[in-house]
Amino acid sequence: MKKNIQKGFTLIELMIVVAIIAILAAIAIPAYQDYVIRAQVSEGSVLSDGAKTAISEFYNNKGYFPTINSSAGLATATQIVGKYVTQVDASSGIIKATFGNQANSKISTKVLAFSAITGAGSISWNCKSTNGSTNVDPKYLPTACR
Repeated sequence: MKKNIQKGFTLIELMIVVAIIAILAAIAIPAYQDYVIRAQVSEGSVLSDGAKTAISEFYNNKGYFPTINSSAGLATATQIVGKYVTQVDASSGIIKATFGNQANSKISTKVLAFSAITGAGSISWNCKSTNGSTNVDPKYLPTACR
């Protein structure tokens, strides 16, 4: 008599492998989505950096904050754009980066705002939601803003 030697995977083994892959995917996909959203929010921060420099220079020269972008030598709000940011508006010491429809739905139409804080001859920037301007979920904000 000849014995049959099993080769390959049984159905049970395949089901176990599929279950393990499903568990790993259930953990990895939400973490990756959060990572993608944080990367999109960082675009708002990067686009705001140029405005921070221009506004700081304006304030150091004039002693007050510009009321519109062009006063600080910046392009208009709708000309400062990125893939996910539709405008960067700088007025009265507050820079607001507005996210558009290309951004993830969790941040679409939300605003990342930076407020100038003056003191001791220097300017620092705060993006925490203390003034109510930033309405992006705190878990998506850059590390300096949390």
